[in-house]
Amino acid sequence: MAAIEQPNSQNLHEATFQKLRSLLVEGKIAPGSKLNERELAESLNVSRTPIREAIRRLAADGLVELITNRGAIAVQLSLEDVIHTFDVIADLEGFSGELAANNVSDTTLSELEALQYEMMASYARRDLSSYYKLNLRIHHLINQAANNPVLSRLFTQVNARIEALRFRSNQDGVKWEKAVEEHQEMLDALKARDGERMRNIMMRHVHNKRDVVVQLLKSEMPTEAIEAIETIEATKS
Repeated sequence: MAAIEQPNSQNLHEATFQKLRSLLVEGKIAPGSKLNERELAESLNVSRTPIREAIRRLAADGLVELITNRGAIAVQLSLEDVIHTFDVIADLEGFSGELAANNVSDTTLSELEALQYEMMASYARRDLSSYYKLNLRIHHLINQAANNPVLSRLFTQVNARIEALRFRSNQDGVKWEKAVEEHQEMLDALKARDGERMRNIMMRHVHNKRDVVVQLLKSEMPTEAIEAIETIEATKS
């Protein structure tokens, strides 16, 4: 892990939080792994105080679980949790997109266009880390353009649970290209101030992400576990 440069105290705490967050989202700290304060402090070249504060913030964001007698553990969702969370996010982003199309300002549109341009440059370089950070900024900016603070808080809280999975979903080249195309569709719908179209694009985008993630997770599961899940799903239908 790269060490953190030593800025002032406030910036150091924020830099530590952002670095740990990136390590979790990008899968460099695997789901289910214990976050060892001493090892993290040494690898990032900081004291344990900013590490502890970062872990508390990450727990509040839903990226870390604080478990009695075990400490801080990188969150690990079941397949069912993943599906349910994506379904909730689809509705939240669909509603957010519709409101954004109706309320977005010309200034915000210009900012979204600039971010889209930067994101496309990251895609051309196949720089997934940079791409994802810009992608997340676009989604948050669309959410802010909806001008509904309650919706924004809900989105941030729920989306944190699956950020690492959304990151991994772009590791498939074909699926990544499809996601890029959908982002251009979003921008076009916002420019047209077409709320219904924007809602449909956003929901389709999230559902496609969900399907990619489910396929990815199933590919990593033993056959017996997949068969058990399919048996349960069959009894529900």
